[in-house]
Amino acid sequence: MAFEFTDSNFQETAIDKGGLTVIDFWAEWCGPCRLVGPIIEDLSKEYDGKALIGKVNVDEHPEVSFKYQIRSIPTILFLKDGEVVAKHVGTATKQALTDMIESHLS
Repeated sequence: MAFEFTDSNFQETAIDKGGLTVIDFWAEWCGPCRLVGPIIEDLSKEYDGKALIGKVNVDEHPEVSFKYQIRSIPTILFLKDGEVVAKHVGTATKQALTDMIESHLS
């Protein structure tokens, strides 16, 4: 299961931990988010131990969403050592997200 980022754990898990972190900003009412959700779940299993991949529910955790100026969902942020290195807005294929993860792992 994909990691659940919250307003209270985000600094520790996504910023301070280092390495590659992939965050899917979503909401239950968002149709396109439902398409991306299963892909994020799969990627979190496939990259376990290599990257931290998880989700932020924008309705339940608005502080993180505000900090990163998330205006549209789904938005997927790629953080490396706490810094945003890439951003994808909208739906994406599993291959497109895999390519982005791989490009930031090295």
